[in-house]
Amino acid sequence: MDLYIEAIITLLAGLGVLLVGFKLLSDNIEKLANIGLKKMFNKTSGNRFIGVGIGALATALIQSSSATTVMIVGFVNAGIMNLFQATAMIMGANIGTTITAQIAALGSLDISLYATLLAVIGIFMSMLAKKDKVKTIGLALSGLGIVFVALDLMSGAMKIFAGPDSIIPEVLASVNNPFILLLLGIVFTALVQSSSAMATILISMVAAGISIGSNGNSILFVVLGTNIGTCITALLSSIGAMPNAKRASLIHLLFNLFGSLIFFVVLLIWNSFMDDTFGKWFANAPATQIAMFHTFFNVTCTLIFLPFVNLFVKASKILISNKKKTSKVTFIDERFIKTPSIALQQAGKETLRLGKLSVDTLALGIESFLKKDYSAIENVTNNIKDVEEMNQELLAYLVKVSAQDITNDDERIISQLHSMIGDFYREAEIADNMMKYTKSALDNNLRFSDKVYDQIKELQSLLVLQYERISELYNTNNKEIMKDIAETEERIDNMRSSMTEQHIERLERNECSPASSGVFINLVSNLERAGDHLNYIAQAIVEN
Repeated sequence: MDLYIEAIITLLAGLGVLLVGFKLLSDNIEKLANIGLKKMFNKTSGNRFIGVGIGALATALIQSSSATTVMIVGFVNAGIMNLFQATAMIMGANIGTTITAQIAALGSLDISLYATLLAVIGIFMSMLAKKDKVKTIGLALSGLGIVFVALDLMSGAMKIFAGPDSIIPEVLASVNNPFILLLLGIVFTALVQSSSAMATILISMVAAGISIGSNGNSILFVVLGTNIGTCITALLSSIGAMPNAKRASLIHLLFNLFGSLIFFVVLLIWNSFMDDTFGKWFANAPATQIAMFHTFFNVTCTLIFLPFVNLFVKASKILISNKKKTSKVTFIDERFIKTPSIALQQAGKETLRLGKLSVDTLALGIESFLKKDYSAIENVTNNIKDVEEMNQELLAYLVKVSAQDITNDDERIISQLHSMIGDFYREAEIADNMMKYTKSALDNNLRFSDKVYDQIKELQSLLVLQYERISELYNTNNKEIMKDIAETEERIDNMRSSMTEQHIERLERNECSPASSGVFINLVSNLERAGDHLNYIAQAIVEN
């Protein structure tokens, strides 16, 4: 009995080491593929084949279909990916996740012992290397080596369970009910929230000589169950999300559910499926048989359902109705946080959106002064309130991202975004001042010349131009644009000086009311300050 307790502990320890190894591997591969991942997820075109390819490649890189699906749900929730694109990518993610089972199958081969050496080779690379990229490669190799160490631990535990005195093989061999086997796969995968972990356990079992059921197809029913159980992660991540995000999670479930049911029926009818196919082709490699079936299942399901992507989308819309959006943010989503490179890319888009709202609100305040109309106060106040909420959500989001294991480049981007958010927020505050000047001018019946209004309009157009160039600078990283921004900033500064001098001259000619000086000087100073804040944002983009 003590031997079996030791085997159980070893098996659980091996599972823990496996998950740590895969996390170390996936996190560091993700860092290496930082830019590549961004580009992949940006290419979310309407082509379903491209979508499948992106989903498969991304999942193969980060070693988790659940993680990829959660990111996809986040993109849908943020409104930057439609359900058609998401569905194709989810199908691709199911193909990409089969690489995990193939790696696990390698653990049963003779190369596994040598592969464990990657753990020590990788960690020494990380410790001794000076370049961050080499350190990251070392950690990724170490993670892969740890995976093989885990497979060795689990294999050893399984061999104890498969011993001649053990009753476990006999018990497992007696479970032949396909419905029970399917349910076991669903439940255990839902509990560990990783089909990869379950597939690895199954592969370790068959490699140790432990069979489930007396029929070759029996273990395949468990594999089908793991594909349904893995949907729990995406379903949990969609709680509280927008309707489209919930639909993406539902599509993931429907795809895996229908595929599993089709294969379930096929396996019931074709009782010798495993013996006639993978069992014959890979006769001396039972672990490879399971891995190949896992790949075959997901590729076949994708080929079957890919032409019916629109039907999945329509079904999800029927099952989940629309719901009004409450959050002020559009691009950021909590699901991206575990993938900092994607999270920061989205935070950048949200920051520019915050900036657009701030600049538009300032323009609304300026127009109110020009039109001598205070009725826009409600719209300006509501916009400022929205800017405040977006500001708070963005800052809280960046704090959560910074708490992750991020690179130096990611830290630089976070610092950059903090600066941009603060200065954009000041633009909205200046809009509030504009409304105060408008009210003061109306209450005191202040007079200004037509030239004053024309100059204020010109200042407004320069501020709008500054924002447009800042957006272009951020999106293209073209440093040449900074020269135009600096020239525009100088024009704004010069206009402020000349407008102040001209105002004094107009006062001497009695063209403006003396009581207007306080409002005019403060208004022009505020607009020049708005230009300063936009210039600070441009500098933050260039310097960080």
